[in-house]
Amino acid sequence: MVYQVYPRSYQDSNGDGVGDLRGLISRLDYIKSLGVNVIWLNPIFGSPNDDNGYDISDYRAIMKDFGTMQDFDELLKGMHQRGLKVVLDLVVNHSSDEHEWFKQSRSSRTNPYRDYYHWWPAEKGTPNKRQSFFDVKGDAWAYDPTTKAYYLHYFSRKQPDLNWENPKLREEIYSMMRFWFDKGIDGFRMDVIPFISKDTTFPPLPAQYHGDFGRYYANGPHLHEYLQEMNREALSKYDVMSVAEGAGVTQADALQFVDPARKELNMLYHFEGMGVGLVPGNKYRMRTPGRYSLLDFKRVYTKWDSIFARTGWGTVYLGNHDQPRMTTRWGDDRPEFRAPSSKLLTTFLLTMRGTPYYYGGDELGMTNIRFTNIKDYQDIETRNMYAQLKGEGGDLTKFLAAQQLTARDNGRTPFQWDATANAGFTTGKPWLTINPNYAQINAAAEEKDPNSILNYFRKATALRRQHKVLVYGQYQLLDAANPNIYAYTRTQGNDKVLVVLNFTSEKRDWALPAGLTLGGAPWLNNYPTFAAGATLALLPWQALVLPLR
Repeated sequence: MVYQVYPRSYQDSNGDGVGDLRGLISRLDYIKSLGVNVIWLNPIFGSPNDDNGYDISDYRAIMKDFGTMQDFDELLKGMHQRGLKVVLDLVVNHSSDEHEWFKQSRSSRTNPYRDYYHWWPAEKGTPNKRQSFFDVKGDAWAYDPTTKAYYLHYFSRKQPDLNWENPKLREEIYSMMRFWFDKGIDGFRMDVIPFISKDTTFPPLPAQYHGDFGRYYANGPHLHEYLQEMNREALSKYDVMSVAEGAGVTQADALQFVDPARKELNMLYHFEGMGVGLVPGNKYRMRTPGRYSLLDFKRVYTKWDSIFARTGWGTVYLGNHDQPRMTTRWGDDRPEFRAPSSKLLTTFLLTMRGTPYYYGGDELGMTNIRFTNIKDYQDIETRNMYAQLKGEGGDLTKFLAAQQLTARDNGRTPFQWDATANAGFTTGKPWLTINPNYAQINAAAEEKDPNSILNYFRKATALRRQHKVLVYGQYQLLDAANPNIYAYTRTQGNDKVLVVLNFTSEKRDWALPAGLTLGGAPWLNNYPTFAAGATLALLPWQALVLPLR
């Protein structure tokens, strides 16, 4: 199981308001107590922080805000001593414009580093449209007057795309990967890795993509050649894991990345689940009216499970640094339902086939902060979307209301350790406002409560380790047309278990399907009581893991 740590928001050790590696070192015993075994760290490399570390200026150095390489070495040693594996974020679709490669590349058309990036000379006219996810104008081509040319940036203007079509660039990246593997890290999570290959003639977007740039970006002509080369030159030489952030990847494409016979990557996580309940192409990132459809939710996760049923290996997640808080988005964060709904979502994640990815703070049931002013946001995505909308004369009030549900900063507020000033995160001014509910929602309080969300999470991780049927067992959806209940079985040999999840804030009755017989007390129950019978009387957001005969 993978536990994701956002270092900037986890623990500050020196009072500057920014989480750092020494702060993380001080919390290793807490992380070990969770029952997880792999830690994914968001980028810790040298960066000017235009996009919180996803704009890297030095791939072989530690960001000054976070500490030193000596601090990292101590962190790595401390994790390994506790049986924890360390996965770093590999961001190689793009670099920072402050990386020495780009400084050289933009200096002249004849510079040896010119072809480390994608350039389009102005005398050829304006290049064909490419969409940028973070640019205020949505334009992925930025004009640079120094050499009278445009450079490509799928994300912000300070994140120029690397030219993977250049073999020298690829070898630089593989060498950098080997540097970190030689230090002892246990793998990489690969940021937007499907986007690395480009058709360097940059034709108009083909009609078959219907304007979906993300899908087009994930189908570059040499993508899988490069991933296989990466495997040969770096990954295969070490006992490490690799996971692709599957932006733009569809169900039809997924096995191309993770089928062991192809010798590319170990795992991939998809974005389709995160799209449930959002209006495609809506500039406000609004949910559809009311709550998301559980039928759509079940359909997506059932289909993705089927892809890896015979080969490859899948993942499952409900939150990360690019998403709002899990409990707010998928559960019900009102005080009376926050705990049961958070526990239910944990139950789902830890009883599905595939590797669960769990975002730090969700084990406490942390919730969205719901900012009301654009000045409160630090995230480049929200700020640039606001600026773009303002320029278009859009409804800024509506936009800010939508961001209270969907903005990335909702998942980035500092970790809530205790009820002291600044939630025990820092003695200084936190880089991002701490959710005021930290007085009620914090790790110290939940440690003392045997029925807390935190201690339920620990029970769930222990259960998954104890019962391999929850890891490898066949998944079978039950009652697919039920709009309120998500029920499924997991089966491995003679072991069979039933999972029943009431995804509503109301009581619901659910009849056991014919042929299923309960085999004893629940393995896991997010309420203190349970009455067995042919019909299960489910309380709001009740989650049950029941052995079957």
